[in-house]
Amino acid sequence: MRLNNLLAQGKTAIVKKWFVSAIDTYPSDTAKFLKRQKDPFANPVGRTIYRGLEALFDQLLEDMDDEAITSFLDPIIRIRAIQNFSPSQATSFIFFLKDVIREHTQKEVSEARLFNELLLFESKIDRLSLIAFNLYMQCREKIYELKANEMKNRTFRAFERAGLVSEIPADTPDLVNINICKEASNDT
Repeated sequence: MRLNNLLAQGKTAIVKKWFVSAIDTYPSDTAKFLKRQKDPFANPVGRTIYRGLEALFDQLLEDMDDEAITSFLDPIIRIRAIQNFSPSQATSFIFFLKDVIREHTQKEVSEARLFNELLLFESKIDRLSLIAFNLYMQCREKIYELKANEMKNRTFRAFERAGLVSEIPADTPDLVNINICKEASNDT
């Protein structure tokens, strides 16, 4: 039996354990809610994470299309990027899949000598983590950019209210096109 076949057969159990491992990175109260609440409208974060993990697992079983992977990872990483996770915490859930797979396939991998296939599969997981890290950094950069712009806007509005700056009215004379020499000669 090939490793991919073994993993495809155990997909539901593997994805559920991976989901629980990913959710356990949240504070305990949040993790309990995300695990228990099955209503997708009451728990959009849990639903997004579960669906993303399921689709990512399918991609790992296939040839790994980078665009598809990015589209499935992006919502998960966006959620984690705004929740004060460090980069390692935000992407660590990907590595948890290795433990879940080893636990789920330990006996079969040993008996059928599928160690090389397992190592190849784990290298796909490593590649997935690099894509996740890049996405996380892009999200954090965007967040910092938004914060910086907001701070500039607040500062400008505060200066404006204090009368320290003002916008230039549209009907002011154009100082660039005034010929100073001609104006000076008319005065004499």
